[in-house]
Amino acid sequence: MDKKDISSIRKEYAMKQLDESEVDKNPLSQFGIWFDDAIQAEVNEPNAMVLSTTTKEGRPSSRVVLLKGFDENGFTFFTNYKSRKALHIEQNPFASLLFFWPELERQVRIEGEIAKVSTSESDEYFSSRPEGSKIGAWVSPQSNVIHGREFLESLKMIFEGQFANKAISRPPNWGGYRLKPDMIEFWQGRPNRLHDRVQYTQINEKWKIERLAP
Repeated sequence: MDKKDISSIRKEYAMKQLDESEVDKNPLSQFGIWFDDAIQAEVNEPNAMVLSTTTKEGRPSSRVVLLKGFDENGFTFFTNYKSRKALHIEQNPFASLLFFWPELERQVRIEGEIAKVSTSESDEYFSSRPEGSKIGAWVSPQSNVIHGREFLESLKMIFEGQFANKAISRPPNWGGYRLKPDMIEFWQGRPNRLHDRVQYTQINEKWKIERLAP
């Protein structure tokens, strides 16, 4: 097989422009507009986002998680509270999110502080999950080393038996986090790599809107 010349891989962007004078004054409202656009465009998993965290020493780690809600308070996702990401958040509560919607030639970068959501909010979301996903939350010691797939399958059978004919409760080590943004950047692909970038920065509870060089 011939080696691919990675440096020659290139895509020319040509979608509509993003102008700082035309965006919504509230970045959460602007995000809602773009998120609706992504749904209408049938983007594959429009709520998939890259969550980046760091250890207290500043060593970064990134993974894809799913957005499960957003409002004026921030962006919410759910996970195991003993996972690597959760341990990082305990050490450093500041993190970033990244949405990439290639069908629309758009990115959204978000930075801010993360905190756990209330137990009632975690309970409410957990109760809405499919039964298999509920069992999966009990089965997986997320981010820990395990010895083979059989370990998970055997635990799955145990918990399926434990919860047979009864409601599956939320594991105490599973729940939600919410990132409260203090910076949100909207990126729109443009020709010749002269992309449009509009940044919102929160200053004294107000949002400052600026254009960034590509």
